[in-house]
Amino acid sequence: MTSKLYRRVLTIAGSDSGGGAGIQADLKTFAANGCYGMSVLTALTAQNTRGVTGIHPVPMGFVAQQIDAVLSDIGVDAVKIGMLYSPELIETVARKLQEYGIGQIVLDPVMVAQSRDPLLQGDAVAALKTRLVPLAEIITPNIPEAAVLLGRKLSRADELAGAAAELAGLRCRNVLVKGGHLDGAECDDVLFLGAEQRIVHLAGERIATRNNHGTGCTLSSAIAARLAHGDDMEEAVRRAKRYITEAIRAGADYAIGHGHGPVHHMWPYWSPA
Repeated sequence: MTSKLYRRVLTIAGSDSGGGAGIQADLKTFAANGCYGMSVLTALTAQNTRGVTGIHPVPMGFVAQQIDAVLSDIGVDAVKIGMLYSPELIETVARKLQEYGIGQIVLDPVMVAQSRDPLLQGDAVAALKTRLVPLAEIITPNIPEAAVLLGRKLSRADELAGAAAELAGLRCRNVLVKGGHLDGAECDDVLFLGAEQRIVHLAGERIATRNNHGTGCTLSSAIAARLAHGDDMEEAVRRAKRYITEAIRAGADYAIGHGHGPVHHMWPYWSPA
């Protein structure tokens, strides 16, 4: 009898004690998209809907030990990388992923929480650009993150396509620049497909809600899940964008906490009472 196989996705990221972002959001997203989720914790955060009150980095050796435990036994079909916090941690993760020859890496260059609390040390940006970006199948920066990676300001929708193509010059294969930080009724994203040297414009609607905590984590995790299922990059991004849009819509009217609440990750399966 042939054994059934899970689609396996690993998140390497920080923990959000409030449950809306970080590995908590990632694991919910993997499950909602039909994947078996695993996690490597890089940092513990004391966090809720209003902000981050503390960060406790996980020792580098233990991060490496977690990666070894998962990859030496279970294996992966895709990896999502989120909060890494320090240059030393970035180096550790990059070295381990290269050691195991892991492809299908989705890198969400997390720098700042929804509350504007910093989640990445200032001197870690260079390490992110040189050590992890070149390993990624796709990077998914929002506009402030893209601006930091490029070293210049971005403020207009018509700048996103050029920014995505320029970011590909950091040797990542594909780039998704998210337009949610722009003003207006629309929040379109731009996808640069490196193999085809092609720009794809992804239209999006802006849903009026304060419940947008963890949207970047959720989108990047959904992309990883779709890649694990075998979707090509454009289809993976399109399906992930539909998933996060509906997750925002489904959770828009619910009250949780006193700040930016979460999206409804499990919207395909149940609605809150």
